[in-house]
Amino acid sequence: MSEEHTFESRGSSSWQLPAIIVLGLIAIGGLAFGWNASSKLDSTQQAVATQLKTTQQSVQQDMSSLKDRLAQDEKANADLQGDLKVVTGKLKITQGQLKKAREEASKLNDATSQKLTALDTSVHSELATKATNDDVKTVDTKVVGVKTDLDATREDLKMARSEMGTLIARNHDEIDQLRRLGERDYVEFIVTGKNKPQKVGNVTVELKGVNEKRNQFSLAMTVEDKRFEKKNRALNEPIFFYTSGTHIPEEIVINKTAKDTISGYVSIPKANSQVAASTTKSGK
Repeated sequence: MSEEHTFESRGSSSWQLPAIIVLGLIAIGGLAFGWNASSKLDSTQQAVATQLKTTQQSVQQDMSSLKDRLAQDEKANADLQGDLKVVTGKLKITQGQLKKAREEASKLNDATSQKLTALDTSVHSELATKATNDDVKTVDTKVVGVKTDLDATREDLKMARSEMGTLIARNHDEIDQLRRLGERDYVEFIVTGKNKPQKVGNVTVELKGVNEKRNQFSLAMTVEDKRFEKKNRALNEPIFFYTSGTHIPEEIVINKTAKDTISGYVSIPKANSQVAASTTKSGK
């Protein structure tokens, strides 16, 4: 009995020890694997956190850049809207001036046609009252001469027009041509020296400066106690202004500049002169 018990004890001890060793190795391997996995997980978490932080910073920078662009776009849009309003306003003014110019041009053509019709009527009346061949020849000669003068005048009047439809004279000869139309009064003038007001027609002109290289000038005008300046204006560029009670603008045109000297004319519509005369009489 004792021998069998001893044999069983030795047999069980012989297989338990290797089993314990194997289990120990497995446990150690499991611990090593777990520690390695834990280390990799920590490293992965740190990498993910770093990448996430970098991504957040990049997104914040992109958001800041987008906000700046949005602000710039809003400002540009506001500026464009302001420019659009200004252009729209100027376009309305230009359209109004163009309409007035067309109306005045139409009136000018109507006036010329009326004069020609009146002349033709007068010539026929004169032909009817004169019976001799000599008188008829004389009248025919007059008709031919008048038509020739009208044709020449029309050719001479092929000069520039302002945006208000008025003809712009560039020299004394063209001013005389415009005088023959009888629709406006023309007052020629020369201003010498700066800051020396000079009365021209119903306006006071004061030279402020001349840019001879660019053919530009600056002047101050006083109309009915109201003073305003016109800077860096070009030659033959009309400056329009209105007087009280009138609807047709007057204009001042500078044809020539020199050192501290300008010369040109003031154009006053006949209608404005009549209004001014009636206003003076009523004031008395």
